[in-house]
Amino acid sequence: MTQFIKTIVSHSIILLFAVPAFSQSTFLPLGSKSDHFLERLEIRLQTNPELNIFTPKPLSRKLAVEVAETADSLGKFFPYDEYYKLSPVDKYNMRELLMNNSEWVTGNKDDFQSKHPWFNTFYKTKANFFEVNENDFFLALNPVIQQNQSYETGNNEHVFLNSKGFTLRGLVGKHLGFSTYVVDNQERGPSYFQNRVTATGFDAVPGAGYYKPFKTTAFDYFDARGSIVFDLMKYFNVQFGYDKNFIGNGYRSLILSDYSAPYLFLKLNTRIWKINYQDIFMELVNQHARGDYQYPKKYAVVHHLSFNATKWLNLGLYDNVVFSRADHFDFSYLNPIIFLVAAQQENGSPDKTTVGLDFKANIGHATQFYGQFVINEFVLHEVLHYKNGWWGNKQGLQLGLKYINAFGINNLDLQFEGNIVRPYTYTHNDSVSNYSNYNQPLAHPLGANFFEFVTIARYQPANKWNIEGKLIYFKQGLDSGGINYGGNIFLDYQTRPYDYGFRIPSGVAANCINASALVSWEAKENLFIDGSILFRTYTTHGITTETKSSTTFTIGIRMNMARRQYDY
Repeated sequence: MTQFIKTIVSHSIILLFAVPAFSQSTFLPLGSKSDHFLERLEIRLQTNPELNIFTPKPLSRKLAVEVAETADSLGKFFPYDEYYKLSPVDKYNMRELLMNNSEWVTGNKDDFQSKHPWFNTFYKTKANFFEVNENDFFLALNPVIQQNQSYETGNNEHVFLNSKGFTLRGLVGKHLGFSTYVVDNQERGPSYFQNRVTATGFDAVPGAGYYKPFKTTAFDYFDARGSIVFDLMKYFNVQFGYDKNFIGNGYRSLILSDYSAPYLFLKLNTRIWKINYQDIFMELVNQHARGDYQYPKKYAVVHHLSFNATKWLNLGLYDNVVFSRADHFDFSYLNPIIFLVAAQQENGSPDKTTVGLDFKANIGHATQFYGQFVINEFVLHEVLHYKNGWWGNKQGLQLGLKYINAFGINNLDLQFEGNIVRPYTYTHNDSVSNYSNYNQPLAHPLGANFFEFVTIARYQPANKWNIEGKLIYFKQGLDSGGINYGGNIFLDYQTRPYDYGFRIPSGVAANCINASALVSWEAKENLFIDGSILFRTYTTHGITTETKSSTTFTIGIRMNMARRQYDY
């Protein structure tokens, strides 16, 4: 597969120089500080076709700048129109977005320059440690740091995160873009995080790949990512890299999330008329025991079609297949047109396929309704008799609401989300083709056989201050006595105990409350000081009821890096 993708990319690069090339862009990192501002902008503008159509993420830096400049011009052209009027904090966030993506800014950039650069070489601009910005070459290099010190009640061990590294991005003639992110980490998370890493059948640090023990009970791992990107003609974009992707509009995704480790991929994106169509060809790491040997590989193909049905309503179609072949990539799955189910059936149906729908609707310049529906198996008779609890009713549903400037308070934003996934969703009749990568789910962190409610309140009272409160409640069915009740996506669904009678949750019920509060201050450009408190209580209802509760207090500093989350 690796050789195959390299061949595709090399041929594409040849094509790049054989046809007229158009300006292309690297991408905002997932978890960028501008993500929430862009969500607000999408809802506020309501009918912006570019933001509305991009359910797949991350967004390109060029697109983010174009949308921000459009919003700025509308605000100046209609200064008394509440729909386009931005608060002082929004204007500050817009300036931050433009300053951190200055290679695509068309307006005045004088404000981006530092008054006192270091040795007249470093921090010439406020956003970048080292920057080169010439006619045919752009380069930005920045340090990456996160240092968290925590205290967890009931835990005798020191809880900490120590991350350091660098990030680099660049453009060559605005025809070829490249980026890399390399960070070394040592981490001992809260006790439930530790248990998750070492759980039987998982053995993985959430969001990371290979790791080694550190100080007996902590973990040492690299997070290394990178990609190249270029455009072919006007409508086609190609990205080849080792990184993560996300498809959805919610806090979680039931289609493709950024929870698992990075992976090798080739992504083709077509943007034309009211349509955005994306193909992702992925090389994944199959289930494995930790050690120093060649880990087994498997492959996945994801198609997603996004369509602006109206100026305020976007609809999406999705399908994927996960498969493994002993000696080759299955070329029948190179068909770039949705749906993959037909190709799977032609192969004798040996592989794992999923289809789904998604939508988002911007209403009244203040709210957004969104959702996803994932279908792993659909038999009409069994769906019509849903109360029978057939094991093969493997579906997932997400519904959510975003409400910005809630109750007339500028920059107070609320989000409510519900997720529900039936037992055995994302599993297959072998232990290879499940929807996972590096011993971690590719969709929701909980896997399957659960329902979850997420509530998030975000408030930015002043330019450099952010306050966030988050409450997550979920209930999940666990396996018991070696019986597979459908929550663990790594188990073969043929090991189920019966065919009917499955509910959510099936098996031993476990409920969890994960509540957190955060205060964050941006002391300097991209340098944040964070203070947070996290309370978690987890109760299992087996033969006896057992409850584990803890509170974690954290103080941290981070630079050019998204905050580490323990929200499961």
